[in-house]
Amino acid sequence: MKKIAVSVTVNGRQREALIAPRMLLSDFVRQELELPGTHVGCEHGVCGSCNVIVDGKAVRSCLMFAVQAEGSQITTVEGFSADGELHPIQTAFWEEHGLQCGFCTPGMLASAKELLDANPDPTDDEIREAISGNLCRCTGYEFIINAIRSAAKTLRDTENKKTLQPA
Repeated sequence: MKKIAVSVTVNGRQREALIAPRMLLSDFVRQELELPGTHVGCEHGVCGSCNVIVDGKAVRSCLMFAVQAEGSQITTVEGFSADGELHPIQTAFWEEHGLQCGFCTPGMLASAKELLDANPDPTDDEIREAISGNLCRCTGYEFIINAIRSAAKTLRDTENKKTLQPA
């Protein structure tokens, strides 16, 4: 099978590879880029565990071919933290017990990030809608909703502090 060159920016780093045209983005991220944080659950686009951020949108990486991501900016769960510090969404999931087994967590984090990037002060109903495509078998979702609400507050407070600091 003829291989195709793909070039993407993943977690801020330019990455290139020759891959089979039918390689899924989830397999590309996990196998070619060796970023195992993207979990593969149902492989049918139902569970949301494989969600990654592609050009600002949470997408099911098990339903997207890697070649479709050509030229895109991709963020996996490994790219959420910076300088060894957890992203506020990750911290909130930790503090609010929004994870248990952790299998759905990368996909939940991607969905939460997409939501909070677009809406810094979501209602609980908006949070529920944003994560409605992510299945969790452990938490009952309330801790996840609490975590996203907490992360939203932290992110707003951080942004407000930046705005108030003299230039």
